[in-house]
Amino acid sequence: MSAYKNKAKYFQKLDPYFDVKYDSKERFCSYWHQINEIISLKPKKILEVGIGTGFVARYLKGRNINVTSLDIAHKLKPDVTGSVLAIPFKTAFFDVVSCYEVLEHLPYKNFKNALIELSRISKKHIILSLPDVTAVYRYNIELPRIKAIKMLISHPFPRAKIHKFDNYHYWEIGKKNYPLKKIEYDIILSGLKIIKTYRVFESYRHRLFLAEKEYFK
Repeated sequence: MSAYKNKAKYFQKLDPYFDVKYDSKERFCSYWHQINEIISLKPKKILEVGIGTGFVARYLKGRNINVTSLDIAHKLKPDVTGSVLAIPFKTAFFDVVSCYEVLEHLPYKNFKNALIELSRISKKHIILSLPDVTAVYRYNIELPRIKAIKMLISHPFPRAKIHKFDNYHYWEIGKKNYPLKKIEYDIILSGLKIIKTYRVFESYRHRLFLAEKEYFK
């Protein structure tokens, strides 16, 4: 809870979401993937936890999709102000719950509790995006008459740095003590089954997870 309070205070002083530099071309590519994962599930009711700039919610609402936004920072003008650790909705109230680039703003000790709460209010699917700083090589190969090939190849000898809290992120995948396997293991321990995970090619520091409640296996 304290992490979310810190975030709310942070946005009272700074408005990074409304800085023109925030919405880079790479971030818009990430928005596309976030929106595409939601739409592909054909949900009737969606909860977006962490409104950010509001772009994703506005886009979905503009397509007449029923989406509710929730954020701890009232200044960002979400539909509902609240914490991911105590979401004010009934169990299984939404078909899909998305939570993009949010959970790293909480101390890692709250990670599983947040996942359990996200799972509680979803009927089936949860979509996450988390920062991944694991070193990769990025290749984009385009040849005549051949479909473009885009690849992210992990560095064979990655060096995991110690994460230092910057008043924003408490942890990131790929930092020391936060390898991908640990994050995946804790997602599973929270009662979720990971359907797929991938890093956005154009914005490779964003890793998306599509998960479903374990009893749907």
